[in-house]
Amino acid sequence: MKYNYKFQNLLGTVYRRGDILFTNDGNSVISPVGNKLTVYNLKQNKSNTLAIESHYNYTALDISPSGTVLLAINEQGEAQMISLLTCTVVHRYKFKQHVNAVKFSPDGKHFAACCDDTVFIMTAPSVYTGEFRSFIMKRVFKKALDDVTCLDWSSCGKLLAVGSKDTSTKVYSIEYLDNINIFSLSGHTDKIIGVFFEKKSLDLITVSRNGQVCLWDASIEPDDLVVSEVQISHQKRRKINKEDDLVEDNIEEKDVIEKDKEYVTDDDEEMLPEVKEEVKKLQYKKLGRHYIGDAIRSANSKVKLTAAQYHKANKMLVTGFSNGIFFLHEMPDVNLIHTLNISEHRISSVSISAQGDWIAFGCPNIGQLLVWEWQSEQYVMKQQGHSQDMTCLTYSPDGLYIVTGSYDGKIKLWNTTSGFCFVTFSEHKSTVTDVVFSTNKKFFVSSSLDGTVRCYDLTRYRNFRTLTSPSLVQFSCVAIDSSSELCAAGGQDVFEIFLWSVKFGKLLEVLGGHEAPVSSLSFSPSLSSSRLASASWDKTVKLWNSIETSSDCDTIQLTSDALQVAFRPDGEEIAVSTLDGNISFFNVTTSDQTGSVEGRNDLGSGRADTDLITPEKMLKTKAFTTICYSADGSCLLGAGNSKHVCLYSVKEAVLIRKFVITQNRSLDAVNDFINRRFLTEFGNMALVEQRTELEGGDVSVRLPGVKAGDMADRKVKPEVRVHSIRFSPTGESFAVCATEGLLVYSQNAGLDGTFRPYRLETGSTPLAVRSLLEEKSWGHALIGALQLNEHNIIQECVEAVPSSDIELTVSNLEEDYSNRLLNSIARLLEDSRHIEHLLIWVKCLINRNKKIPQTVLLALEKVLTVKYGQLSKICDFNKYTIRCIKAVGEITPKQDVEMDSDASSGLGTASDSD
Repeated sequence: MKYNYKFQNLLGTVYRRGDILFTNDGNSVISPVGNKLTVYNLKQNKSNTLAIESHYNYTALDISPSGTVLLAINEQGEAQMISLLTCTVVHRYKFKQHVNAVKFSPDGKHFAACCDDTVFIMTAPSVYTGEFRSFIMKRVFKKALDDVTCLDWSSCGKLLAVGSKDTSTKVYSIEYLDNINIFSLSGHTDKIIGVFFEKKSLDLITVSRNGQVCLWDASIEPDDLVVSEVQISHQKRRKINKEDDLVEDNIEEKDVIEKDKEYVTDDDEEMLPEVKEEVKKLQYKKLGRHYIGDAIRSANSKVKLTAAQYHKANKMLVTGFSNGIFFLHEMPDVNLIHTLNISEHRISSVSISAQGDWIAFGCPNIGQLLVWEWQSEQYVMKQQGHSQDMTCLTYSPDGLYIVTGSYDGKIKLWNTTSGFCFVTFSEHKSTVTDVVFSTNKKFFVSSSLDGTVRCYDLTRYRNFRTLTSPSLVQFSCVAIDSSSELCAAGGQDVFEIFLWSVKFGKLLEVLGGHEAPVSSLSFSPSLSSSRLASASWDKTVKLWNSIETSSDCDTIQLTSDALQVAFRPDGEEIAVSTLDGNISFFNVTTSDQTGSVEGRNDLGSGRADTDLITPEKMLKTKAFTTICYSADGSCLLGAGNSKHVCLYSVKEAVLIRKFVITQNRSLDAVNDFINRRFLTEFGNMALVEQRTELEGGDVSVRLPGVKAGDMADRKVKPEVRVHSIRFSPTGESFAVCATEGLLVYSQNAGLDGTFRPYRLETGSTPLAVRSLLEEKSWGHALIGALQLNEHNIIQECVEAVPSSDIELTVSNLEEDYSNRLLNSIARLLEDSRHIEHLLIWVKCLINRNKKIPQTVLLALEKVLTVKYGQLSKICDFNKYTIRCIKAVGEITPKQDVEMDSDASSGLGTASDSD
């Protein structure tokens, strides 16, 4: 139960495809990242990925007007009603077809969904009655000649405007109205991208793909809409039968029924035909047609308008194009306010905050998400993930940062606390194969297939050293020794190991002896040793002494090709993963094998849609391509070309837990078996080539042997695989570099209700701990809280002890209790305001206990580094403010004295003249 890790956050992927939207308060942006949803808090500068997973990628999103319910629909039409208060799925529904758009009504009672050429209107959760009745069909419209693309509700919630690929816009009435049933607007010559009602009006704005903007004037106002007698009688029948909810507050049910009984009299029924004749019909008149982006399309005829959004309060229209340019127009005069080129790729989604000052854009081809403040013309947030799969990752020694490398040749630094990328390096010209941090936290080193090993400085954020070999070599791995002075890199095409001095950038030694590509390198983490372990495809692991006798080495023979080698944190043991699916453990001093793990069956088969072999044959190809020791060296993580991450006990050589990184069926090789519906008498239907044209065209079946490439267009499903995995030095989390992105698993993630006591006794209960606190028996209360291992109870005890009694309380604690208390205080420091009080605890615990585990010290260092960064800004601001006030205070009295002297001298001269 010690390693009870749960999914915490998703980094490395910012935006994939689908709708992006602002929360109702305008402080956060919700972005779909594959089959997960990430919330970016722009005020607090933090990101959080919801622990909710769909079976396919999300495409359509919308938030209810109350801001408590999120409707998310994936590409297969599976809808989830998500509560943003509890972050849980409260209801599901299957549309059984692709949903192009979804929108809540202004009153929040209904929502509309566009599926192919059909529009469904359903009931939504009601905040007025307190009852949850969702996904109940109210009306269905199927009048479009092609797929419907966009929709919008009128402010009154009675009309719905729907745009379609057939270049027409249709206006539907949700209720039975005498003014209108269905009205069709034509005038565009291309697909409709956006349709918008004006605020408190029935006027319309329609935008098409070729840049046409049409303005439509309605003949009546929303108050002129008349509900037909059919609708009135239907509502009466429902209310009398008590089948409808009471919508208005402070109204008794019997009063409603009595009013309904007197709703229509005989005289009124006789007058109905006369009223019906006087009802004014809803008609639309085209006021004008405007063309947006003519200058862009004249330069490039392939440029299309791909996204549009309208802010009704500010009358502001935002349009995005396929070349990365967006326009900001003032309506209804269509005056150009602002234009900007944010990228060279298609803008697929646009969202405007409720206040109208921030605009969010999403570019799926490069995975970019940015928020632009158009009034001050500056970026509020600009984030971009890797455009291709990540290949490697490493933690900083304090666990605060993560460095990732990718097939696109870029290196990104991520803050594990905020979840944002703050630096991107693009010096490499080819795939980044490995990255490793120095032990002094000042720099990190990366290797690439472009033949260079680069050192990056974390102070100035620059590439300060480039290490090369005498001849061009494709480097497949890199390592740094514990003193941060030596750097080693292994070749993929040249079977040698190159050793450089980081300080001088000089090539010191070339280690030869391997007869196949060097797959992995690892220096001993021990400060007293410079031993280097190298794994190769020649079925050997070599141990080099890189300082004393670099040419001599100890060779360990393996039964299969070596894929990865890792040192235990104490430097006394190495683990080697081989191609046959095993993990072997060897003693570094004697080179004797101390244990092994057969983990091939734990990885699972994971058949792709186009695989022709059986799961049993597929399982024989699985192996651990990446392994990593835990921070204390007692456990080992392993993963490969599979959706599973396996956690093993090194001592018992047994599987402790298996983590499933994704259930996203939009990726390939997720399922262990192929659906029999796709296996026909003619063979596997996934192998049938689907071309876009009758002759030639794009083919959605990949070529044999093709593993990497640009999968952003999703024409072929990427295979799920884990490229790299690393444990945090603090031991509280680990990161998985997979197809979907960088997944972080933490012990402190989410609301963990698991009861995990430590040395629990019969008298250790929450009630007993609180009674001891009332008696001011601090030591016994603290021991009881640590035995319960409940975070809230430990916090009560720590904050209840006076500062003067902390040292005495700590002196009576055992060593293991002291270490657990330090770990708990590190968690408390993240959110607590009692920083000084907690630091007194830390000081007393460290002074008393001299044998503190390194993982606990690293956890404290991480949180104190964050706190230092937060408080230093406040202190600097206050320091300069006090200095300014002091300077003003010194200047003001002198000016007053001079003014008084001038006044007195002036009076004196005046009296003399008189």
